[in-house]
Amino acid sequence: MFGTGMPRRMKASWKIGRVAGIEVYAHATFLILLGWVGLSHYLQRQRWEDALSGLGFILALFAIVVLHELGHALTARHFGIRTRDITLLPIGGVARLERIPDVPKQELLVALAGPAVNVVLAFILLGLLAAGAGLSALTEVQLVRGHFLAKLM
Repeated sequence: MFGTGMPRRMKASWKIGRVAGIEVYAHATFLILLGWVGLSHYLQRQRWEDALSGLGFILALFAIVVLHELGHALTARHFGIRTRDITLLPIGGVARLERIPDVPKQELLVALAGPAVNVVLAFILLGLLAAGAGLSALTEVQLVRGHFLAKLM
């Protein structure tokens, strides 16, 4: 998702890094998601290892969200449009562009760049699974158990 028109970054968010010259923030509600994931994984078998695994998974998933948003941002940059920042929310992320491209073809390319990143990452994950655990790992995904890459896929 990408947006424009916001004068400054979202309130109640903290800077977690900078990628390709773009500041990345996590909204305060993201902490609720981390707490919920950690707790729900822990309660399945009352094991702290499960809670840490769940947190590792959600952090890996949101690394993919950042890459998705960078797809939008870097494509916009190619057309001379700056990205103010990227903010992670429990429902995904937002890349705040200075403006939407004026040329419809450019706007379409910016919009499609994020999902294109996801498609490339899915093929990479599929290849890693095929080379390692095997594609059957995709049928064994559960909330707490299952192959990490299969769950990420």
